[in-house]
Amino acid sequence: MEAVETLRSAGSRGDSSALAELAIWHLAATILPRDLVAARAFLRRAVQIGHVDAALMEVALTANGSGAPADWAGAMALLDQAAANDSLAAQQLALIRAMELNESGGPHALPKAELLNDTPRVTRFPSLCTPEECLHIASIAAPLLQPAMIFDPASGQMIMHPVRMSDNAAIGPMLETLPIQAINRRIAIATETDTTQGEPLTVLRYNPGQQYRAHLDTLPHESNQRLRTAILYLNDGYQGGCTEFPLLGVTVRPRVGDLLVFDNVDERGAPELRSRHLGLAVTRGTKWIATRWIRTRPITAWELSAQARASART
Repeated sequence: MEAVETLRSAGSRGDSSALAELAIWHLAATILPRDLVAARAFLRRAVQIGHVDAALMEVALTANGSGAPADWAGAMALLDQAAANDSLAAQQLALIRAMELNESGGPHALPKAELLNDTPRVTRFPSLCTPEECLHIASIAAPLLQPAMIFDPASGQMIMHPVRMSDNAAIGPMLETLPIQAINRRIAIATETDTTQGEPLTVLRYNPGQQYRAHLDTLPHESNQRLRTAILYLNDGYQGGCTEFPLLGVTVRPRVGDLLVFDNVDERGAPELRSRHLGLAVTRGTKWIATRWIRTRPITAWELSAQARASART
């Protein structure tokens, strides 16, 4: 392909932008086949030449284990290097240092959980995240927001539907900053699962009149089911927008930084119908949340991307 050869030639002459673009093409798997190892190699060369965006992407992939074993300490070292020449990297480094994490990027402790319902279990962790951490998540997702879609079991496709009125964006591996990955580690502990079981953190924005009508988070005909859901409230101060479980008589009023965790399946692994829930309509202001759906077994964003592309072809 002529475009690929042009970039390869430019990269061989030390063009850092060409090297970064080749890395992205290998990661996105739209123009070139997905090759995480090759992508990491192109990124490394781009960073050595001085490409700032490539540096932050390399930090993210190093920590989440894309193309090589996950290396939190190595990612921290790379971020520290990038922060010397880039204000955005410096901001991320300051935020991650304020978290007081352990050597693997996890928290030393979580806030005490509040049990809102026993079976199915619904739990709230007050102030799991600071307002600054919540703002960071929203700022990463904001440029990516698009009208939300739902899975249509009849066609096997993601479609727009009035049951879900919001804008959303999944924060994939290339954009998983170290603060976001540290928050994902907190969510894993709160949900009593491993970080590898979580789908990408997905941010949803609800404007006045928008809502998510009653639904279950489980997926049809899926062997690796969504075991639990974690909802992180990124802001408050708006009106409406409560999370309601009508069959349990539980209503949760959003508070910035709180994490809500609930089970999606019963003890047999079947969809738990009593976990049916809804996001009430926002009546004033704007509601921001971040959702992480937790699977029964490990899954990667790369797998989900490949599944989505395969589904689109059928």
